[in-house]
Amino acid sequence: MTTKIHLATRADLPAILAISNHYALTTSANFAVEPEPLEQWQRDFDAMHERYPWLVAIDSKMNVIGFAKASPWKGRCAYAHSAEITVYLQPELRSRGIGRALYDRLFAILRAQGYRTALAGITLPNDVSVRLHEAMGMKRVALLERVGWKFDRWHDVGYWQVQLIDDDAPPASIELVQDVIAECGF
Repeated sequence: MTTKIHLATRADLPAILAISNHYALTTSANFAVEPEPLEQWQRDFDAMHERYPWLVAIDSKMNVIGFAKASPWKGRCAYAHSAEITVYLQPELRSRGIGRALYDRLFAILRAQGYRTALAGITLPNDVSVRLHEAMGMKRVALLERVGWKFDRWHDVGYWQVQLIDDDAPPASIELVQDVIAECGF
């Protein structure tokens, strides 16, 4: 299968949302408990995509088969150089290297922008997701026990982290996605 990675556009949001809502309705990997509305995803995209990259994986028929995105880690200013990341694929396409390809590009953009740290939350157990994140150099740094109630049971969430830029120098300003994508192969 030929897969290409592109910056997501607003037109990709219905396909992205369909993938996310599949996981929300059928798994504990996504903590939404009902389908999320397109309008909310459009507002989030409009508010974030210039500062936080959103990517899609496209198959040879130009269908969105997966996505990865970054978002703010927390709201306080001291966290400005950290980003939370996530990746979701069409379920039948897991463990085929598509998630890794999305994360490779996402990490490159985040580094070029000046982000220092990427964090990802994983509902446990989820061996496939843990393997992907650890293959990307991420290590588990936290376990939050029984923090999510879904499908009539409590779920633990582990957090994985990677230093995108590993030095103690003062951080530079975060660049906009559009200002760094050319150096990241887009």
